[in-house]
Amino acid sequence: MAYDEVLADRIRALLEGAPLLTEKKMFGGLGFMVGGNMAVAASGQGGILVRVDPAEGDELVATTPAEPMEMRGRSMSGWLRVDTTDVATDDALDAWVQRGATYAGSLPPK
Repeated sequence: MAYDEVLADRIRALLEGAPLLTEKKMFGGLGFMVGGNMAVAASGQGGILVRVDPAEGDELVATTPAEPMEMRGRSMSGWLRVDTTDVATDDALDAWVQRGATYAGSLPPK
């Protein structure tokens, strides 16, 4: 399944003007990087992937619709999956995009 191009356009619009923003196609999706660090992606499996502070991951899973991201059966610390229906509104998407961009921007540039 290819990523949702409308969702990718919405993410792109929210990140407009972010410093050192780049995009990269990967794993069937489209990743958005801040300073070379992945912040958020329009997933090829639907919805978005969001990079978060690993120390906040469990709390976010418990208090939001986000789920741990799994790759090859392993939970990936610091990564969450959010379903398309949970980012249907611009406000909901913006909250996740800004969370990912803020965390990625806090990391040393690559």
